[in-house]
Amino acid sequence: MAFVTTIAVSAENPFFKPYTTPHQTIPFNEIKLEHFMPAFEEGMKQQNDEIKDIINNKKPPTFENTIVALEKSGSLLDKVTGVFYNLLSAETNDDLQKLAREVSPLTTEHSNGISLNEQLFERIKTVYGQHDKLNLDTEQQMLLKKTYDRFVNSGAGLSAKDKEKYRELSKELSQSTLMFGQNTLNETNKYSLLITDKNLLSGLPEDVLSVLASNAEKAGKKGWMLDLKATTYIPVMKFADNRDLRRELYIANATKAMNGGEFDNRENIRKIVNTRLEIAKLLGYTNYADYVLINRMAENKENVYKLLDDLLEAYRSSAENEVKEIQAFADKNGAYFKIQPWDWSYYSEKYKAERFAFDDEALKPYLELENVKKGVFGLATKLYGITFKKNPNIPVYHPEVDAYEVLDKNGRFLAVLYTDFHPRDGKSSGAWMSSFKDQWMDGKKDSRPHTTIVMNFTRATADKPALLTYSEFETFLHEFGHALHGMLTKCTYASLSGTSVYRDFVELPSQIMENWGPEKQFLDGFAVHYETGEKIPAELVRKIKDAENFNTGYLCLRQLSFGFLDMAWHTLTKSFDGDVISFEHQAMDKTQVLPVIHEVAMSPTFGHIFSGGYAAGYYGYKWAEVLDADAFSVFQQNGIFDKKTADSFRKNILEKGGTEHPMVLYKRFRGQEPAIDALLIRNGVKK
Repeated sequence: MAFVTTIAVSAENPFFKPYTTPHQTIPFNEIKLEHFMPAFEEGMKQQNDEIKDIINNKKPPTFENTIVALEKSGSLLDKVTGVFYNLLSAETNDDLQKLAREVSPLTTEHSNGISLNEQLFERIKTVYGQHDKLNLDTEQQMLLKKTYDRFVNSGAGLSAKDKEKYRELSKELSQSTLMFGQNTLNETNKYSLLITDKNLLSGLPEDVLSVLASNAEKAGKKGWMLDLKATTYIPVMKFADNRDLRRELYIANATKAMNGGEFDNRENIRKIVNTRLEIAKLLGYTNYADYVLINRMAENKENVYKLLDDLLEAYRSSAENEVKEIQAFADKNGAYFKIQPWDWSYYSEKYKAERFAFDDEALKPYLELENVKKGVFGLATKLYGITFKKNPNIPVYHPEVDAYEVLDKNGRFLAVLYTDFHPRDGKSSGAWMSSFKDQWMDGKKDSRPHTTIVMNFTRATADKPALLTYSEFETFLHEFGHALHGMLTKCTYASLSGTSVYRDFVELPSQIMENWGPEKQFLDGFAVHYETGEKIPAELVRKIKDAENFNTGYLCLRQLSFGFLDMAWHTLTKSFDGDVISFEHQAMDKTQVLPVIHEVAMSPTFGHIFSGGYAAGYYGYKWAEVLDADAFSVFQQNGIFDKKTADSFRKNILEKGGTEHPMVLYKRFRGQEPAIDALLIRNGVKK
């Protein structure tokens, strides 16, 4: 999306008028950079006027005139915010990043102005004090509770002096987290390595070499241009025979944003954790984790550490044995060294190919992106009866993006789904689901959501279509699961709809989808060879299943290391001014089964906790694995396409959003609380 860079107030600002596009989708083709700031300013002004109307209402505070009125305020601001921050992640540029640095303190101050408004909070508190007498339904009770809790946790109950302190701290935090993400993207884009001797790239698949040659050509060079995007980095780690090359790329990736340059994130980390700690203490908590976890399924840090420690105990011996196996294999194949982190993927991949006769490259021809899309969309059709129809009349923010109308089994319009699959310089790394517009209801009017899934999959080459690795296929299923949560939601209030649930529950709808990946019944429906049309061989599917638990122990400990690191940063009780790298290594020490490389660290690019929403919440991925294994066991018992089970999951989980406590929803689907056993059995740790 090309933005006009001149800042000026446009007479035809598309944010200021109703969209005339299909389903009132965003007219990306009309939006220019110059439109954002006036829309932000007007959106904040309108919401402030709406807040004044609430607090100046002469009638006694009620659920409708206070809680619902607040919920419905800020529609223009929501409109522009939904566009701006999604583009900032998926299609950014220098001008948009500069504008983000200007907008961030303004919107933070605006948000603080609402949450710290004493008159508004008095009305909310009055309604909340009557909650047991108001005859509210379940969703209304949850909206009231979340509204009250949000204000309390945002400093509404503080003294005037402490409120000012909270304002300062929250603005500082907003700026620091924004800069953290921008630095990570800029550091990733800054790196390139030109290889002119093809022999140095021995082992890399031809389609990867084609991408690298294309990179070089775009840069006006001859040869093969390597970068740190996942579509380059992962294949090099897995397949490059040149150990020095693997080490060079590993070190470059693992020292991003910590090299002392303009994009160094270490000081941002100190600012972020110290500011979070100050906010937590200001609100009466010992540390930031205590502040966050009161609104999580885990409830407190003791429960988080119990989960992490229990999993560490269950999986550690498996991980240690896996390392011994890979080392023995490497020794047998001429390695004269102890396996290092840059060797792990390379020898693991070769060992997997030998032990299971499983080769990811042999699988890729059966995972052509267009076919995978049909398969993943078709899975939703089988489970929930929904269908997807591409609509070229819906504007998109980049030519590579597709927009789909999503229809229920009765033909009723459910949602718009945008898909964005390939890496670009303007796109952050990784994969995510988000929304341009949330779902809500007003009387009988059901305003449906506009959802987006964004990934960084391998591109097509001159002679091959986009062929996915199995990991990319799983990522698609994962993000699509989030999208289903967003699209199937059926709630009254936007702030409770879709994925607006506890952070340690939000990964259940995404991770459960990955369970269908290795199922033959599913793969048979779409996985055909892109050249011959041959259905994926049963033998290859069997190999996928056989290799399913390969290195499960190692991978579990890797995830646990991230969880322990997150908790270490957010259980600090004193201001941190130490060395980021040393702190990280100490936090992750008990999970390490490979040699520790002392000059590297992941904290400076750990966007989930420093620029995303997972601070004191990364453990949620492992908790969600417990949930998804337990939940999928019901499908396994009843049939993986069983309509009754799918209907129950849709009705009790996907449609409900955050309208009830997640444990209540889960037990309604499952009939009992989740147990760790299903995960241990699935991973082969327990019989």
